[in-house]
Amino acid sequence: MKRLSLLKMISSAALFSIASSNVAFANNGVKMELITNKVVKEERGKTVYVPVRTASAGTIIQYKATYTNTLAQDINDLTVTLPIPSSMTFTGEAYPISAQASTDGKNYADMPLMRQLAGKVIKTPLSEYRYVRWNIKFLPAKKTATVSLNTIVN
Repeated sequence: MKRLSLLKMISSAALFSIASSNVAFANNGVKMELITNKVVKEERGKTVYVPVRTASAGTIIQYKATYTNTLAQDINDLTVTLPIPSSMTFTGEAYPISAQASTDGKNYADMPLMRQLAGKVIKTPLSEYRYVRWNIKFLPAKKTATVSLNTIVN
């Protein structure tokens, strides 16, 4: 069974973007920490998150990014984006659920993404989602905000 090193996937996911109404805040005042966990469903239905470095095909991996405002001022309208590594498929699970997705990194829309095919509007397959972004309306001084998405190793 093929096992993939999540270190390469982590570096892919770490190529995130931060945008803000004030670029100085984004460049100088926001720190991001990214962690990866294997998502395990226990027999009693409880979900447990286990730190992981490698994973085999079919494993569900959660990317969790915590953004910290290191400034003594609040930040408004902070947009953060996590790419979905090419060796992964998005499960459709993102937190907060207000996330938007993109297949190209340019055009974002609420999920599920929809498209026209043969005159019908259909859902875009999750395998085509490449980016997920969130708008953090308000990040108080010295506080954090956390976003996450789940993927499956291809």
